[in-house]
Amino acid sequence: MIINRPIIVDRLQQYWVLARFDKPIGILILLWPALWALWVASNGKPDLFVLFIICSGVVLMRAAGCVINDYADRDFDPHVERTKQRPIAAGKVSPKEALIVFVVLCLTAFILVLQLNFMTIMLSFVAAFLAASYPFMKRYTQWPQAYLGIAFGFAVPMSFSAQVNEIPMVAWVMYLAVMLWALVYDTMYAMVDKDDDLKIGVKSTAILFGDKDREIMAGLQLIIIALLVWVGQIQQLGSFYYAGVVTAFLLSIYQQKLIFNRDKTLCFKAFLNSNYFGLAIFVGLVLDYLI
Repeated sequence: MIINRPIIVDRLQQYWVLARFDKPIGILILLWPALWALWVASNGKPDLFVLFIICSGVVLMRAAGCVINDYADRDFDPHVERTKQRPIAAGKVSPKEALIVFVVLCLTAFILVLQLNFMTIMLSFVAAFLAASYPFMKRYTQWPQAYLGIAFGFAVPMSFSAQVNEIPMVAWVMYLAVMLWALVYDTMYAMVDKDDDLKIGVKSTAILFGDKDREIMAGLQLIIIALLVWVGQIQQLGSFYYAGVVTAFLLSIYQQKLIFNRDKTLCFKAFLNSNYFGLAIFVGLVLDYLI
């Protein structure tokens, strides 16, 4: 039997791009809340096995979410400048192949989560449903970015469940903060595609908010900071954590500056900057529990 290695390598490369492994920003933004939750749930000493499973699951499910997103948007992406070269839109990967990749990623993530407790296993079904259904929301609601927040933020209760086998109040406060955070940064992301989305009839909060987009996001950012302060109060965290929160607040101001004129390049830069927001909170948590 002769195996055509160049063809195999090409397919794997296309699947790699389809799952956005070449763009780790999405992994990081999804990973930070899971790490926040694990550090808070464990008082700064997460179980290393749980840490591995949660981080691996985040990577796999983010990839699965990207794949099903491109499958759902296969008729839209060819008409959007930013997405027309994606593997399915460009005809490099078939929709059937994409579904197979999606199933493989989800099954791999499920095999990992089976190593955790019963509550976390049950929560994983909710997480999988949210990840699989999100891409279709932009057809039915003006709030797909809010739904994304619900899906992305679900790493928080899952992390608490995996670490301590319960979901205390602080987890729900953090979950709400993450939901709103995702709503904000994904609205910035949607501002890049606003003109194309209006042409093809795709819904988004960038369109819904209209000329009040900056003001609404600024208000949401203040609420996010307030919720993160509340997390600190519940857990009786110290100055290092609050230094992280202050840094995150300053980054929010910087993001507002970037989106001020609604320049597409700068809106995308503001979205990318959200990674540092998540990092600031995590560093604050690590230092606070360590020192």
